[in-house]
Amino acid sequence: MLWITGLSPAACKTDLVSCRRWAEPQMPGLYMNGDFLMGGIFSFHSYTSSENKTYTRQPLQLQCSGSMSFRELRIARAMEFTIHEINNRTDLLPGITLGYRIHDSCSEVPMSIKVAFQFANGMEPFFNDTDSCSKSAAAAVPALVGESTSTPSISMARMLGLFGIPQVSHFATCACLSDKRQYPAFFRTVPSDHHQAAALAKLVKHFGWTWIGAVRSDSDYGNYGMAAFLQAAQEEGICVEYSESYYRTDPRSKLERVANVIRRSTARVIVAFIQTGDMLFLLQELAKQPPPPLQWIGSEAWIIQSEFLRCYFCAGAIGFGIPRSVIPGFREFLLDLSPEQALKSPLLTEFWESSFSCSLKGSSGGARGCNGSEDIRALQNPYTDTSQLRESNLVYKATYAIAHAIHGVICNDTQCDKSAKFTPWQILNQLKRVNFTTNNGYQVTFDSNGDPVAVYELINWQFKKDGGLEFVTVGQYDSSKPRGQEFSMSRAITWVGGQTKVPRSVCSESCPPGTRKAVQKGKPVCCYDCIPCAEGEISNKTDSLNCLRCPPEFWPNTQRDSCLPKPVEFLSWDDTLSIILTTFSITGAFIAVCVAAVFYKHRTSPIVRANNSELSFLLLFSLALCFLCSLTFIGQPSDWSCMLRHTAFGITFVLCISCVLGKTIVVLMAFRATLPGSDVMKWFGPPQQRLSVLVFTLIQVLICILWLTISPPLPFKNLNQYKERIILECGLGSAIGFWAVLGYIGFLALLCFILAFLARKLPDNFNEAKFITFSMLIFCAVWITFIPAYVSSPGKFTVAVEIFAILASSFGLITCIFAPKCFIIMFRPEQNTKKHLMGKVPSKAL
Repeated sequence: MLWITGLSPAACKTDLVSCRRWAEPQMPGLYMNGDFLMGGIFSFHSYTSSENKTYTRQPLQLQCSGSMSFRELRIARAMEFTIHEINNRTDLLPGITLGYRIHDSCSEVPMSIKVAFQFANGMEPFFNDTDSCSKSAAAAVPALVGESTSTPSISMARMLGLFGIPQVSHFATCACLSDKRQYPAFFRTVPSDHHQAAALAKLVKHFGWTWIGAVRSDSDYGNYGMAAFLQAAQEEGICVEYSESYYRTDPRSKLERVANVIRRSTARVIVAFIQTGDMLFLLQELAKQPPPPLQWIGSEAWIIQSEFLRCYFCAGAIGFGIPRSVIPGFREFLLDLSPEQALKSPLLTEFWESSFSCSLKGSSGGARGCNGSEDIRALQNPYTDTSQLRESNLVYKATYAIAHAIHGVICNDTQCDKSAKFTPWQILNQLKRVNFTTNNGYQVTFDSNGDPVAVYELINWQFKKDGGLEFVTVGQYDSSKPRGQEFSMSRAITWVGGQTKVPRSVCSESCPPGTRKAVQKGKPVCCYDCIPCAEGEISNKTDSLNCLRCPPEFWPNTQRDSCLPKPVEFLSWDDTLSIILTTFSITGAFIAVCVAAVFYKHRTSPIVRANNSELSFLLLFSLALCFLCSLTFIGQPSDWSCMLRHTAFGITFVLCISCVLGKTIVVLMAFRATLPGSDVMKWFGPPQQRLSVLVFTLIQVLICILWLTISPPLPFKNLNQYKERIILECGLGSAIGFWAVLGYIGFLALLCFILAFLARKLPDNFNEAKFITFSMLIFCAVWITFIPAYVSSPGKFTVAVEIFAILASSFGLITCIFAPKCFIIMFRPEQNTKKHLMGKVPSKAL
């Protein structure tokens, strides 16, 4: 740092030329002596600007130039005002007069370091007109206020921390300065950018913006601030299309490139974490070819600067700023400035001459001399504008904080010792414990990082009635409030272009319910396609990342945004198919009853008596039951209907086949009994026939009892057959039991078929065995084809196939066995005689 600070005072005594090089040019500032001096560093000027709007540095000749910032002068004079106010108080530092040394840092690190070294070693920045350097007896300042920006403050804080000299900044917001390991002596009255970054991310999220652009100053303020914002934005699910940086010393080509990126961007919201000077150049470049309307989100560095209000294409800009305040008596202090007072300070002289375009030193070089008629109260510039006291109040609090720390070191309950000796470390430790309220009602305290409680106002640039722009406070952010309640709105926001509707800025529109987000390859997560949910899945909220599968008994609606109960399907009574099957079932039972009635009426006729009329009536009764048992398969399955349908079907069909088997055996035995010496019939008379039917049926009853006892058929919701509906059917329970019932019926049918086949050559006039054979052939064919049809039929048609098999086999039996007899009884009564029935007997049979 020797090239910045120059030679030491000792070297000045031997090398006057070098001393003069180090001392010149004289550093302008504001000064007042006192018992204890307080330092102040502010950015009144910048370095020389070139024609291409960039700045060139001259490190060996540290001279501030360029136009003065009247706003910064007002902020610096807030320190003056505060010290005068403290000196007039009797409760704070009684009997002690504070002085101050306020210097210009030129917004650059080299000059800031030089001034900080002068504060640290106690050197006065005044030099006489002789060739020798003089040093005042002033000691190092116990503390200082400043700097106004982050990068110079970082450099100063590193150096001052080595000496333990407290630095209380009023506008250095970089979150890095909260690190007490690197900056142990740094404090500030402005909140850290850590809080502002989080607040900006919450603001962007609050208004639904997920696709934004970002631009920052290429400095510690911009880089640290934007890094904190990008991290917070990522946590909030916000995507950044671009993040560009620019610094005022960069070449114009870079500024033009940043402006073109903004113009080509698809993001309609841009977050600018940028310093005032950099923002000014950027807006000037954008004004040459204005981009599409953009919603600007600003940081506190520029969003509250009145000089930007002339940029009408930024109308509707919002951002967080330092709360506006009122400092009683401050305006009067600023306006209490005469030409004589202005001449005492180079800074005030420059201000006066720039404001009134005259020279306080008289006419010279063509400049008009000031004649004393200039009225400072008539001025309208940032110096006299006290309607937005924001940074000035931060200086006010910082100055009071140092005064309270000095009071805590040198004063007891009633008086202060102006001769007290103390070190800056004592002031540093005392600053950590300050806790007071200023005259204008603001509480001042520092946390363990040297930061205050973060409180921001949400500022909106709105149009006035005269068409100009003004700052309007529309909300607040207070980090001391519970989590989730920090941000609050107080009035409506005017958006870009004066609109009242919140602008949209998204990479992809929200995915509606029924779809899910699929990130586009190579793009941020906010750029996605909306993919419809797969079959059986839903999403019931906007922007779902995944679709949810419906429970097994539910299925998505058409929009796939909710799960609806699957329709339960079974063969209900109101189905057309059920009505048809019911009609056939009742018709078949009716036919069986009618046949029985005919047989009963002609029960004494030879054709009825010829083949055991008792078995015929029992067969007709079982056939009626077979027709009616099919009705148990229709309707919603229940526990009793599932058990009844299979057992009733199995028992009635066995009863039916047993009767047919008995009739077949009777026919066969009857003609065998005509052989000489044959007594076969006595072994298969009516008692034996009834017993055989009973035994065959009891075997099936036993099988059914075992089936119902071990694993009965119960209602079962088939969720696998169809995805979109439930098939309510009767589960088999035990598959062995089901196939045992069918197998036993098949065994009896096959046995009956074989016996009837053996009796196929009986006399034509009474060959009932032929009809039994044909009926059994139909029966077996129906049930053989039933098996594959039953297995492959979907849903309720499985039950319909089973009913059809029952009805078809029943109609086959009643038609083949009883139709010929009924035809003879009703239409060929002449053939219903014993003579006709016994008329033709084959010789072989005899």
